[in-house]
Amino acid sequence: MDPLLFFVGLIAATLRVATPLILGTLGELFTERSGVLNLGIEGTMLLGAYVGFAVTYESGNNLWLGLIAAVAAGILSGLLMAILAVWLGVNQHVSGLGITLLWTGVSLFGYRLVFGETSGVLPSVTTFDKFTGLSNIPWIGVIFEQYALTYIAFALVPFVWWVVYRSPLGLRIRAVGENPEAVDAAGLNVYWLRTAALAIGGAFMGAAGAFISLAQVGSVTHQIINGRGWVCIALIIFANWRPRLVLVGALIFGGVEALQLRFQTLGFDLPYELFLALPYVVTVIALTIARRSVHVPSALLKPYRRE
Repeated sequence: MDPLLFFVGLIAATLRVATPLILGTLGELFTERSGVLNLGIEGTMLLGAYVGFAVTYESGNNLWLGLIAAVAAGILSGLLMAILAVWLGVNQHVSGLGITLLWTGVSLFGYRLVFGETSGVLPSVTTFDKFTGLSNIPWIGVIFEQYALTYIAFALVPFVWWVVYRSPLGLRIRAVGENPEAVDAAGLNVYWLRTAALAIGGAFMGAAGAFISLAQVGSVTHQIINGRGWVCIALIIFANWRPRLVLVGALIFGGVEALQLRFQTLGFDLPYELFLALPYVVTVIALTIARRSVHVPSALLKPYRRE
């Protein structure tokens, strides 16, 4: 195998694998910056993957309509988390895990309700086309053969940085995640700010799930998310709640994931479970190293109640 082709192909695959992680982790960044840990991300991504696929399938392969529906489903999930964790003050761990279990069950039931029991060929849709405008560049053109959603995800990183650190909304979200009492004293509504952050985060999570079903796979299975939501939870800690490091963490995991897939195709005489575990092992190692210098939002996991 040509080393250059192998390396270029690895980079291209890394960008694709990193896309849902970027979207999901950016969503988690908004929620945790507001002081809420959303462990419902795994279920929200599965819901986005299912809703996006179902709407696309039933609408005659209208992919963008499916994506919009997935984003709407993610916002709904974020609002449900807000009702439980923000307005009712339910323990954030319990409410988040409950949402993951809820949407997992709803997605699987909805799939059977719409498509019935499938044995054999799964229902599928035609996936998003890749952008090939730069594919004619010698040697490295394949790197730029990416889905539009991949370009959007990477463009969202600097945009989210601007929102979080330069916009009034970002300032208020960061403030409510650090000192909600001071935010309340300034005349701002802590509950609505956290609700808005959860809704925004849910939109990103729904889009992350839809990317997997509508771009990478073209169908839905009960294991389609495959723990990526939990990886996003780890990546946000690795990134120290900073958008630019979200990109770095997603690329590290995406690169190792793409590498292990290529290792399997090269025919190494090792159990395939070792290759499957490799990206998660690297994530744990990176998380262990990064956690020494993390600055956790002061009000994270602390429900707010007005005196």
